[in-house]
Amino acid sequence: MKKNNIILIGMPASGKSTVGVILAKILGYNFVDADIVIQEKDGRKLSEIIAEEGIDGFIDIENKINTGIEVEKSVIATGGSVVYGKEAMEHYKNLGTVVYLKVSMDELTKRLKDVKQRGVVMKEGQSLISLYNERSVLYEKYADITVDEKNSTMEEVVAELLSVLK
Repeated sequence: MKKNNIILIGMPASGKSTVGVILAKILGYNFVDADIVIQEKDGRKLSEIIAEEGIDGFIDIENKINTGIEVEKSVIATGGSVVYGKEAMEHYKNLGTVVYLKVSMDELTKRLKDVKQRGVVMKEGQSLISLYNERSVLYEKYADITVDEKNSTMEEVVAELLSVLK
């Protein structure tokens, strides 16, 4: 198995899917949306899994399914909560380069108008800032490369990422 994949991690609304699609086109890679893979394999929408299994149950399913993703020459956009799955993250570290798309809390608040509608995996009563702080540590831990989006457009983020990957 060659390590020729790029795995995007980061908060919801950090642009993983958008950046992933553009990057895949430029590199001539396949694009894999891990959340859609979960829906296909499980047969339920993410929101249904969370409603029926609870947060911990969803994270278990997400971890299992992500650990089973075997691809080559692909850009994989993961769900924001993938970093809770130790096995999934170890698998991804072996599968390719893990890129953390880092977005500031201010920017995130702007982008995530409706947290519930986005299906953001958060515990009852958890605030976005506490979720951000909890996950940032994990994103930093697993990232091979961190791209700080600052106020960049998605195209600028892609350009920066390409220059770092070369």
